[in-house]
Amino acid sequence: MPSKVAASATAGVFAIIVAAVVVQTGVLAPPLDESDYETTTVTLQDQDGTNRSTVDVRIADTDRKRYVGLSETASLGEDEGMLFVHEREERHAYVMRNMSFPLDIVFIDANGTITRIHHAETEPNTANRDLTRYPGTGKYVLEVERGYTNRTCIEEGDTVVIPDAVD
Repeated sequence: MPSKVAASATAGVFAIIVAAVVVQTGVLAPPLDESDYETTTVTLQDQDGTNRSTVDVRIADTDRKRYVGLSETASLGEDEGMLFVHEREERHAYVMRNMSFPLDIVFIDANGTITRIHHAETEPNTANRDLTRYPGTGKYVLEVERGYTNRTCIEEGDTVVIPDAVD
């Protein structure tokens, strides 16, 4: 029969794990508002260095902001988006959780080179586990309205100029 000390220790460890999950996911945090985000402007250039467009972005640079993403956004204006900033360049996968509109999902390496572009549709009434995963490698991910990269002639191998202050 386990001792009271062992049972208390197990309960304490469990409580710490639950608290860590709650803090990391922001379950008890209030909803994010546009004013909770820093903003900047990024410039998209073709492989010749010609400026093709600029995008005003909200910066998602915390676990919570990256998880929520644009899912609480009704729509984006022309030349608006969100820039996800990760600690390091690595493989990531994005999903269209609770999205109201389709997106272009643009993966960008640490040097600003576009490594992958996905044209993602909304997936209403789809369980999280069944959502399509859009993989890519990068330190940054830019989300803009679907079709934006086609309209501006942006493709893999082109560059996104990100202000130094974003890191």
